[in-house]
Amino acid sequence: MDQQTLSKWDDSQGESETADPPRCLSLTIRGPWGHFRRVEGNIVKQTYRIIPRTTVAGLLAAVLGIERDGYYELFGPGHSAVAIEPVEPLRTLNLPVNTLSTANESMKSMNAKGKISIKIPDPTKPRQQHNYEVLVDPAYRLYVWLRDSDWFDMLHEMLDEGKSHYVPSLGLSEYLAEIEYHGQFTVETGPADSVVAVDSAVPNAIDRIVPDAETRCQIEESPGFMTSDTGGRTTTGFTSYAYNPDAGPVNVRNPDTHIIDGNTVMFV
Repeated sequence: MDQQTLSKWDDSQGESETADPPRCLSLTIRGPWGHFRRVEGNIVKQTYRIIPRTTVAGLLAAVLGIERDGYYELFGPGHSAVAIEPVEPLRTLNLPVNTLSTANESMKSMNAKGKISIKIPDPTKPRQQHNYEVLVDPAYRLYVWLRDSDWFDMLHEMLDEGKSHYVPSLGLSEYLAEIEYHGQFTVETGPADSVVAVDSAVPNAIDRIVPDAETRCQIEESPGFMTSDTGGRTTTGFTSYAYNPDAGPVNVRNPDTHIIDGNTVMFV
């Protein structure tokens, strides 16, 4: 498929709620620790096992240098496609963390009499201990397409040159991550078999999972899309993922799959 055809295809899409990309970028992000906070409240701050799609969008927006709330449409339904493949077994542990409150009454002003004043948590206040469920050595291979060809090409250039406007992290800012870029690939149509072994996490197809006594399969629902139209960040859609916590494939009945660099994946 030549560049002119690709550009025409990119510009013609966007009105549809689903995206079926002709090409994508592929990268692996990994680090010693990860934490993607589950939206439901709990004394133990639990983590999603599969990096949420909204976190992927924020991560790639950080690479591109897009401001905090400026990328939701770019990664919105019909404007983008993302597949997520765990490449290391998903392991967690509970990590006690001593924290200071960031409530306004617990903040302390620094250099209050100067021209510039900042507030930091008051170090004289008692610490509170919270248990964080954290991922150990998480690694995910990501497959990403953007309808906006200019941003798509810019993301390719940044990743290819090993550059990022902001330091990438796996959830919490202190959980720094490294990115390995695999390149740009043509997206091929997946097999038409009645049951297919899918390498990526399986989005929104839980009812089509084929149980296998030799394969573990877990399910979770995480934020998929966001907007800032209401004046603050609001989740507009969730994605249900089925995945193998041992980083192996999951058997799916009649899935809509694609082949990328020899891997069978499903986009959302």
